[in-house]
Amino acid sequence: MNESLHTQEVNDIPQKIVLKSSLNLLLAIIIFAAIAPGILMTAPAVASQLASQWQLSADKIGYLFSAELGAMSFATIPAWYWINRINWQRIAVLSIIVFIIGNLISAFATTYAALFIFRIIASLAGGTLMIICLSCAGKTENPSRMYAFWVLGQLILGTLGLLALPPLFEQFGLRIVYFILAALMIVSFPLIKAFPDQVVKKEQPQNAAMVNTKNNVANKTMAIIAILVFYICLSQVWTFIGLFGEKSGLNAEENGRVLAIATVLGIIGSMIAAAIASKFKTNKLVFLGYGLLIASILLLLDSPVVTRFIIAAFLFKFTWTFVLPFIMATVSQLDTSGRLMNNINLVIGGGMALGPAIGGYILVNSTNMVVFISFALLCSICSAILVACFLKKN
Repeated sequence: MNESLHTQEVNDIPQKIVLKSSLNLLLAIIIFAAIAPGILMTAPAVASQLASQWQLSADKIGYLFSAELGAMSFATIPAWYWINRINWQRIAVLSIIVFIIGNLISAFATTYAALFIFRIIASLAGGTLMIICLSCAGKTENPSRMYAFWVLGQLILGTLGLLALPPLFEQFGLRIVYFILAALMIVSFPLIKAFPDQVVKKEQPQNAAMVNTKNNVANKTMAIIAILVFYICLSQVWTFIGLFGEKSGLNAEENGRVLAIATVLGIIGSMIAAAIASKFKTNKLVFLGYGLLIASILLLLDSPVVTRFIIAAFLFKFTWTFVLPFIMATVSQLDTSGRLMNNINLVIGGGMALGPAIGGYILVNSTNMVVFISFALLCSICSAILVACFLKKN
C-alpha cells in the first residue's frame, strides 16, 4: 500500500508533511532499520568468528567494524543531495538491491581487503535505508511511537542474532550471517511500497513572518549537539560497563549474564515507550528518562558493590531505550525537509565512534573511574539541557 502525504492545517506554524501511519509503514521502519545495521547489532558474535575462522587480530577486526559504522554514517553525505530531489521509494529500492549484492559478495570474500571493501558497499546501502527510516518515522502522526519501534526492532534482531549465530557459525562459518542478512532483505522487499512514492519536498511555512530563521538554525544546532553527546555518553558507558562488574566482584560469566538481562530490559524499555507514547506529554517523558539515566550513572560512583552495579546496569539499559524514542521524536519536529534527520544519522555514528574512544583514553590516562563517570554525567546533563532549551523555544 503506497503511503500518501497529507498536510496538517495549523495556522502560523511551518507546514508539516505527515505520513499516514499504517501497519506496512510500521513494519517497513522496524524491519529495514533492524536489518541495515545487522552486523553491528551482532558485533560480539561476528567478531569472535572473524578471530577464530579468519585468524584476524583485534585491530583488524576493529577496523572492519569501524568501516561498517563509518560507511553507514557517510550515507548522510549523498543524502544531502537526494533527500528533496529524488523519489524516496526509488532510493530505497536501489539501496536494498545494493545491500543484497554487498552481502552476497561478502559471503564469498576470500581476503581481508575484499571483505573490507564489500562491507563498506553493503553498509553504505544500509545507511541510506536507515536515513529513509529515520526520516519517515519523524513524519508520522506519532513519531515517539515509531522511534520506539525503530529501537525495538534493532534490539530484538541483535538479541536473536547473538543467540542464533554462534551455533550457525560452527556449522556454516562466517558467510552464514551475510546470507541471512541478504535473505531477510529479499523477503522484506515488498514492504518498500510503504515508503513515499514521490519526491518529498522541503516544507514551506504558512506564515513566513512567524518563522524566525535564526531561532530555527539555533534549535537544529542544539538538537544535533544534544544527540551527539547523548550517544557519546551511551556508547562510552555501555562499552566499558563490564569493568564496573569486574570491580564489584563478578566473574566473566556472571558479568555476561547481568548484561544479557540488561539487554532484555532494554527491549522492555522501548516497548513501554511505544505503549505510552500517545498517553503522556513528550517533554515530561524526556525529562523523566534523562533523570533516570543520570541516576543510573551516579550509581556507578565509588566502586559499586554487586547489587548496586546490577541496578545501575539494568536501569541504564532500560532508560537508554526508553528515553531515546522521545528525544528523537522531539528533534524530528524541527525537521522541515528531511535533512535534519539525515544529519542525525551521521551524528549517531559519530557519537557511537567517539564514546568508546574517549572512554578508553580516560581509562588509560586516569587512576580511578571518577573522571570516566564525570565525563559521562557531563554529556548526559548537557544533552538534557540542550533538549530543554529547544523544547522551551518551541
